[in-house]
Amino acid sequence: VQLVESGGDLVQAGGSLKLSCAITGIHFDYSIGWFRQAPGKEREGVACVSGSDGRTWYADSAKGRFTISSDNSKSWNISVNMQMDNLNPEDTALYYCAAGLLGYADCRIPTEYDYWGQGTQVTVSS
Repeated sequence: VQLVESGGDLVQAGGSLKLSCAITGIHFDYSIGWFRQAPGKEREGVACVSGSDGRTWYADSAKGRFTISSDNSKSWNISVNMQMDNLNPEDTALYYCAAGLLGYADCRIPTEYDYWGQGTQVTVSS
């Protein structure tokens, strides 16, 4: 299983970024989550999509600004994107995608995931 994130960059406050996560080696019934970790802070869930029913969850800080979407038309190759709009400096962090066989209720919990990417850096300047 391999997860590769891309799309991180330096942007000004109010700008947008689209993060992508290319996943190989898992089936479409895996849940996929986006997490972030800022220096000195714990890793936190940002958004996730449940593999069992396609429901999505967003952290309060992401609601209305971030949108997660997935393309699992190829069973063992999945692409999950996260469009991030109206970014602010508090969004600065290393962003990770993760995959796991878990349900919607658990998809916001990082310890429930089995596979992780290496992360992509998002920096928002004020």
